[in-house]
Amino acid sequence: MPDVRLIERWLPIAELSEESVRERRMATALPPINFLHVWWARRPLIASRAAILASLLPESASHSDFQAAIGILGDPVKTRRRIDLAKKTGEDLGLDPYGYKRAFTYTPPLHQLKKLGLETGKSPLVLDPTAGGGSIPFEAVRLGLGALANDLNPVAAIILKATVEYPSKFGAVLPDEFNTVSKELGKRLSSALKGVYPKEDAARVDGYLWTRTICCPYCSGTIPLSPNWRLNGAGLGIRLKPNVASGPGDPNRFFSFEIVESAAEHSEGTVSDGDATCAFPDCARVIDGNEVKLQAQAGGMGEQLFAVVYKRPVETRTKSGKVGRQKWVRGYRAPRPGDDNLAETKSRLAERLPEWEALDVVPNEEYPANTNDDRPRQYGMPLWRDMFSPRQLLVHGLAAELFREMVEEDRSEGRLSDLRRAAYVYLSFSLDKFRDYNSRMTRWHANREVMVNTFDRHDFAFKWSYAEMAMAIEGLGYEWVIGQTAESIKKICNLVHEGHHSPGTLFSTAESLRPETPLVVTCKPGNALDHIADGSVDAVVVDPPYGANVMYAELSDFFYVWLKRTAGLVAPELFTRRLTDKQSEAVANKAHFKGQKGADALANRDYREKMAAIFAECRRVLKPNGIMTVMFTHKDTSAWDALTKGLIEAGFIITASWPVNTEAEGSLHIKDKAAANSTIFLVCRPRPAEQGDETTYWEDVEPLVAKAVRTRVEEFQKAGIGGVDLYLASFGPALEEFSRHWPLKRGTPRPEPLAKKRRKQAELFEEEFDPYAVTPEDALDAARREVKTWRLNQLTHTKGRGDLDATTSWFVLAWDAFKAPVFSYDEGLRLARAVGADLDGQLIGKICEKKGSDIKLWDSAMRAAKNALGPADGSRAMIDAIHHAAHRGRTRTLEAAFDLLKDAGIDNDPQFLAALEAVLEVLPPSRNFVGFDVATGDAKSAADDFDALEKLRRLAFSDKVDEPQQLSLFTEEAA
Repeated sequence: MPDVRLIERWLPIAELSEESVRERRMATALPPINFLHVWWARRPLIASRAAILASLLPESASHSDFQAAIGILGDPVKTRRRIDLAKKTGEDLGLDPYGYKRAFTYTPPLHQLKKLGLETGKSPLVLDPTAGGGSIPFEAVRLGLGALANDLNPVAAIILKATVEYPSKFGAVLPDEFNTVSKELGKRLSSALKGVYPKEDAARVDGYLWTRTICCPYCSGTIPLSPNWRLNGAGLGIRLKPNVASGPGDPNRFFSFEIVESAAEHSEGTVSDGDATCAFPDCARVIDGNEVKLQAQAGGMGEQLFAVVYKRPVETRTKSGKVGRQKWVRGYRAPRPGDDNLAETKSRLAERLPEWEALDVVPNEEYPANTNDDRPRQYGMPLWRDMFSPRQLLVHGLAAELFREMVEEDRSEGRLSDLRRAAYVYLSFSLDKFRDYNSRMTRWHANREVMVNTFDRHDFAFKWSYAEMAMAIEGLGYEWVIGQTAESIKKICNLVHEGHHSPGTLFSTAESLRPETPLVVTCKPGNALDHIADGSVDAVVVDPPYGANVMYAELSDFFYVWLKRTAGLVAPELFTRRLTDKQSEAVANKAHFKGQKGADALANRDYREKMAAIFAECRRVLKPNGIMTVMFTHKDTSAWDALTKGLIEAGFIITASWPVNTEAEGSLHIKDKAAANSTIFLVCRPRPAEQGDETTYWEDVEPLVAKAVRTRVEEFQKAGIGGVDLYLASFGPALEEFSRHWPLKRGTPRPEPLAKKRRKQAELFEEEFDPYAVTPEDALDAARREVKTWRLNQLTHTKGRGDLDATTSWFVLAWDAFKAPVFSYDEGLRLARAVGADLDGQLIGKICEKKGSDIKLWDSAMRAAKNALGPADGSRAMIDAIHHAAHRGRTRTLEAAFDLLKDAGIDNDPQFLAALEAVLEVLPPSRNFVGFDVATGDAKSAADDFDALEKLRRLAFSDKVDEPQQLSLFTEEAA
């Protein structure tokens, strides 16, 4: 392999960013691997392919040929600009303005890869030690490379087999085999489910909507619990109809439900922040959240059907009066007496459970006591199967029982071939999808009028009301999940085999992967890959767990307890544990250190040590001139610090870095929370032996780190990287320079951090403070300072350093980076450090507040209400003068605002003018200037400040302060 790889010298980050976002722009048209089974983090296929290919190709590889091989067959950046311009001008660019399909749909033929210099016949080996949802090994297989895919988690491992191994091995016959077993299970289920769901005359049930209930401790009535009673976005909802029986104390008090047409007619919500409110008019008492939990834990939380969502066929007519196509129209109705068969279902389930438990058909595992999310236990669900209502559990149990019956019949009759086993794995995925959409953790999305699955979030948030999908409905339920799986299998097989065609054959004739191309899927710790020989891997491409971002093992147990009773029948080697392995998982799981001092810090150290062990194993198996490319997304510096320490401790240096926007695209509408969209590619090599362990001083390296950031930040910005992502992008070059000079220490000791002296934060420092120590976070701080200076220069069109005071700089840069008024306290602290401000002493309580682990910026009205505005002359901070003027303009007149500034003697002050210019570039514009509401929620008041300040600028400062450049961008987007 070449010594210097393409990824160490060049990567088309702007084009890759646009294609990665394009890949995810439509949630309904994601790559097929995303629809196969839930997994909580998958990199875009185009980004994964680029990382693999660029890590193997020589630096001399043709840039245009490389882009063609990864599927970028045009200019996506230019096209995106044309699309944005067309929105403004009204130009119709047609259905396909890009002129080519999304890059991930393209599989490069072997001759194209050979032209680039990649000899796939020699089987370059690519390893992903934490392969998760499988994007990286999937793309390695599509490139005709050897792929070694590993994950500790058995759920991920079986997903990897279904995503990568089975399509590669079986190809076109796989969909047919799946069709065979799924049809047979469907036939048996149809018979077994008779009578489980009530009949619906001339309509199709889309969902049953249930509310959880408790008994009011004051009046003994049964209270339905829901934060609101909305059914759709048009105003349809529920009005509660109380049956008070003989009055308070009568246990027969209950509610029935009525569908109403307008929001004004809805009943009030009956639960808020965990506390319930009795809806009976003769009680109306508030019930403490602890009482709600106690009832749930004692088995006293019930459920009551409150609405049925259906679709009814409606005859349509053509213009000529002929009968047209049948149209299905959605409707809602209140429950009828025959709809709620809960008592009958419970009886039927009670009959089956003893046998199912004896045969281990349904889960009997407890929900773990030591976990990050204890809400299932708090709300009366101590077993995993308690996450399902009696009818849901009955249906899931019947499906699992029939699945087992079919597998055993095939085994006894000698039909259980490897192909049939693979088909059963896919069938288990279909049943998992049905469980994902049929638990007590699903919900009805009123605005979209759809059912939202259990894992629309990365936790087990308790649902006060939930939606149930009927399994035996034509086109829905079982048919829907089977159809989804079948389509995924077919499309995955097409992607894997497309392009690998034999010379002289039709393109529709797929050529199997070459026999000498190894493909191995394993399930073991990433630090113990004993099946891989030393120095045998050409490239490691890894998308590692992101610190405390997702607790994969904790979440995946929801599926694991069912998969080991379905997929485990044909792949028993993956399902040997009672639950998934939490202790070996490389995440920052503070639940492992519950009750210990400094749990967060201990969890981060544990994550760093585990990642270091995984990276050390990667170094062992890499060839001497091998490359490891790490794909990492996290806005929390502590995660970057832990990851980089792990890399360095494992003996790697960072030789290149590239930021690529890979997350689902956001709009210009300001969200309530800041978000990072960029994945940083860190390109690593084993540290040369000749580098030795001679210590270098940080004071000598810090200027080099700053210079490295300065030379790259403009490149990143031109590639479309902005906001908080620009700071993240700067981490790469900073860490490159930092790792080259490791080990490092300080020549001059640094003072002990104030936080260490504060008892309330002392637990964050479980290790003894070393005044001479240097950590990757020092490099990240230096990177932040450089980006700060760069952005202030741009926002004020002046020499940023010194032009704005520290408080105003922090306010401006916070809005610029996070694009939202609410963001992480830790990130606010680091930004304060970059501008030289004391977050707790200078900022909190004056221009913002701390809310839990977040910071919330204040607008002028909030500061005035809290009496937190400083002197109007800006002598404390110029943001005080800005907010005085904004508040005066909002509450009185623009002339009064200008008079205030003149009286303060700052209407011509260069620092005030620079501050006004910068603030107008970062606050969300108001509707008056862009024609639509950019800001919503917490950001709305900031837009009101913008409105007053921009009107004031036009009135009094138009000759001194230019119009905000952001206005042209917003108006272009809105057009």
